[in-house]
This record gives sequence, C-alpha cells and structure tokens, in this order.
Amino acid sequence: MDAQGRGRADDIDPADQWVLNPNTGEYELRLGPSAPQSGVPAPRRPRPSEAAPPARGRTDAPGRSRPETPGRAVPPPRRRRGAPEEPLPGRRGRRPAKTSKRKKVLLWTGGTMAFVLVAGAGAAYFYIEHLNDNIASVSDDGASTGGFQKDKAINILLIGTDKRTGKGNSSYGDAGSVGHADTTILLHVSKDRSNATALSIPRDLITDVPDCPTTQEDGTQKVIPGTQQVRFNTSLGQDGRTPSCTMRTVTELTGVKPDNFMVADFNAVKTLTSAVGGVEVCVGKDLDDPDSHLKLSKGTHTIEGEQALAFVRTRHAVGFGGDLSRIGLQQQFLSALMRKLKSNDTLTSPSKMLDLAEAGTKALTVDSQLDSIGKLKDLGLELGKLNTKNLTFTTIPVIDNPAEKVKSTVVLNESTAPQVFDMIKNDVSFTAVKEQKKKEAAAVAARLKGTKAPASEVRVRILNGGAVAGSAQETLSWLQNEEGVTKSENAGNAPAPLAKTTLEYAPDQADQARRLADLMGLPGSAMKPGESVTNDQGLPAMTLTLGKDFEGAGVSLTAPSKAPEGVQKSTADKVECAK
Repeated sequence: MDAQGRGRADDIDPADQWVLNPNTGEYELRLGPSAPQSGVPAPRRPRPSEAAPPARGRTDAPGRSRPETPGRAVPPPRRRRGAPEEPLPGRRGRRPAKTSKRKKVLLWTGGTMAFVLVAGAGAAYFYIEHLNDNIASVSDDGASTGGFQKDKAINILLIGTDKRTGKGNSSYGDAGSVGHADTTILLHVSKDRSNATALSIPRDLITDVPDCPTTQEDGTQKVIPGTQQVRFNTSLGQDGRTPSCTMRTVTELTGVKPDNFMVADFNAVKTLTSAVGGVEVCVGKDLDDPDSHLKLSKGTHTIEGEQALAFVRTRHAVGFGGDLSRIGLQQQFLSALMRKLKSNDTLTSPSKMLDLAEAGTKALTVDSQLDSIGKLKDLGLELGKLNTKNLTFTTIPVIDNPAEKVKSTVVLNESTAPQVFDMIKNDVSFTAVKEQKKKEAAAVAARLKGTKAPASEVRVRILNGGAVAGSAQETLSWLQNEEGVTKSENAGNAPAPLAKTTLEYAPDQADQARRLADLMGLPGSAMKPGESVTNDQGLPAMTLTLGKDFEGAGVSLTAPSKAPEGVQKSTADKVECAK
C-alpha cells in the first residue's frame, strides 16, 4: 500500500508526507524517493461522462471496499509555480528527525478545533471539489458581520435542529417539526486565539424574535414578522424562519453579532462519532431513558452512532430531567469528542481524517460567507490554535419563568446574564489565561493606582469619536451637575472615529486622569499617557474621546474580569461524569 493511502509503507508515516509551504501557507504532498508514488487518491470514481483517468497506485485496506458513488475526479497535487520537477524515484534516504510531528499533524488537519462540525472539514482538503459538493449553504441575509476575520475575535453560531431528516431519524424529535433550534451554541474565540467560550442558549428561553428578512428558495426576499416573548427555539423553522433569523435573535439577546453560522441535524452526531471510532464518556449512575433509547451502566463507555445520539438527546435520565440538564450533558459530550479529535489516535490516522472530512462536510449547512472547503479550512486553522484547556463551556444564566405556575420555560437572570454577555463582547476569558491577566494587571497597576485629584480640579475637553450623537453634551452635563467636574467642556466631534473610548493626558495630569477614570469606570487600557491640550480658558486640559463602545454617561466601560458567582462552567480538557 502506498504511503499516503490508508496504511504505511516502508515505515513512512502518511502525516509526514504533508509539508507546510511557507510561501503559500498551504500543505503540499512531498513524497520520498523510495518507490514510484501515486497522485492523491480520488475518494470516489468519476462519472462516465467526465472520462477522468483512474488514480494510480491505490489499494484499499484488506476487507475494506468503497462504494461506487458518483463524484468528481481529483487531480494529483500541483507542483508549486517555479519549483523544479520532483527527482525520479531512487533509493530512500534517511528520514529527518521528527522533532515536531504532532504540531505538524495538528496544522495539517486544520479543522480539528473548528468544534464538532468543522473538525473534518479542514482535515482532508486535498480533494477540494469533492468536499465542496458535500457542503450545503443558505444566505445569511445580512444578519452576520460578513464573515470571520483572521485578525479579530471570532463568533460562530452553531445550531442543531430537531428536524427528522436523514436515514434512521424518523423516531427522533417531534414528528411534525419544521426544524427548530433545538441546540444552540455561540462559540466565541478570542482575538489572540488563547481562549474560547462556548455559550449554550436554552431552547426554552423566553425572548423576542425580531423581524427577519429572508431569501426564499426562488430568490425573492420576504420579511417574516417578529414575535415577542416566545421560546428561543422558534427563531428557526417557525413561520419559515431561516438560520439568519436565529442569528438576528442571538444578536438582539446577547449584543454579540455572529460572524457565521453552521447548522446540523441528527446525523451529525452519528456520523462524526463513528468516523473517529467512538467517544469516551463517563456516567456517575445507571442511565435508562426510554424516550431517547439510552441505556448505560455507571462508569466509562465508548459510544458512537445511534448510541451517541441517544446520549446527547437524553434529559429525563440526568439532573432534574429538563432541558438545562441535557445542555450540561451535551457540553460534556462535546468536550469528550474534542479530546478525541485532538488525540494522536485520530490525528495520525489518514483513514479517520478522510472519514471525518466526509462526515463533517455532509453534516454541515453553512451560511453563504462560509460556503467552501477553502473557507472552512481557513476557519479550522484559526481555531486549531486553541488549547482545549482554555475552552470554557457555559450556559446563559436563567431562572424559572415567574409567570408560569407549571414551570416549563425560563427567562434571563438579569443579575448575572448581562455580565456574561459583556465578557464575550469585551473578549474576556472565562479561564485563567495567565499571560493575558498579567498584562491587564500591569496596565491597571501602572495607570489606575495612585493619588486622585479632587473632581473640582479635573480639567477635560470632551470629544465625540463615534458614540451616539449628543453623547459629548450628555457626558458634560453629567460630569458638571452630578460629579462636580466643573472645569470640563464640550469640544465637538473628534477628527476620526474610535472603536474604544480613550483619555489622553500629560504626565503631570495623571492624578486628574485617575479621578476621571474612577468616575467614568474607564479601564486601564483607555488611559493614554501623552500630551495635554489648551482649553477655552487657555489652561492645560486632558482629552476624553468617546468611542463606539460608549453606552451613556455614568455607564462603566470596565469589562468584568471574571465570571459572576454561580455561573456554571467547565473546560474541554477535563473529564466529567453525567449524574
């Protein structure tokens, strides 16, 4: 069997055949001169009409056969432009020392950290056309940011529907379901890729669903009227709502605008777990749920396929028997699956990576900004930089709906939910990322600590640099009338808009700056040591520029530094048992 096939030949690791090209950022096949080698194997035979030549040198593993499913022929890997021809096969030389094999394989797989569904999408992109054919996409209808960017934080909306599509799924979910948002997770990945938060949104959360412009199958536009105080899961499927409607609902609920969305049905769990050879889960008691068909004894089990789907769907057998208990179980399952995806057992197995690529792309319906294997690969490479120990699973803080006598829905916990949303909006980690905390602590210690001048001695000019019109005058009135900063003035609009509010001051104004920061709730990052300006009285003054993040006079701009007390959270690197 050839080395880039499903086994090993001449002690050559298939993963070592893929080498990063620093000029293109892509992985290319580099075959050793041991024997004549084939091009990249085609996963499926070409259609007769295409008359494509068969791949050479390919043999299947013993006892393994491939269905003759129509697909596209795959060309052999292209030689980089300007590169010399590969030398003729000869005697195999010595293999170089494998000093960073694991890191290399992690990068090769690309999508292993793009959560569950993207995992396979970036793994085998060397047969791009075939995988592109697997991917289904629908319009984002202008509800997204326009797609993720490599130099910014990433927010991906993951939606699991309860629609009974796919083989063997007729007994799951509601028989007449149009495909509601049964499981929804907002995945936030920090700008520096050091940490991430997976925020689960309860399907029975009472919220407002806004008006939703959607693209119909015939290409026409239709605005689906919004509804107030309804279950969150009706943001998809109900009245013809598309995933872009769920995206708008999440934006209105959390204040976070997703970059992209991905949707999967029941088959995603079944096919992905089978592709990796099963996922290990732990249960702290015997589980027997006739509704989900789950039956597991206390202890550790490896589950896949139908049993894995039953595990993530069960709710009556765990916790309090409701949807919130099921969310915790799903988070445990996703952590286990991600650990399996990151393991050597998966990363060094070409057969598993090929199976993951097939399963992942077939399970996905993505938005129109993420509709190719190339885009999924780019996303996967970004998410692949994340360490699972810094991926936190948590749930929107909720309480039982006080309007109900028989409790079946939940509402936001207004004392803690806003803080969770602010942490995501401000890119604050739920895990202790030491480097980030040290930088924040240093900035706070250097700029915010020290003596503070009396409010009456603070001289400041206020500029509007992107805040709502009238914000400068509102802040001036608040400072003068309520905080005693009488030596302040409205200086109009800033020369250019700013994303963040800033306070520039000269070294001898540091005590004034600390007082104003204390009054306004400015973080250390907003403090900008620099130069003073001259105010209308001809005296030196500081410059306060209200950025796009400014929310109103008296509203603190300091993001919370840790999760509020009582918010349950777990990280993907730790094994937890369902109870």
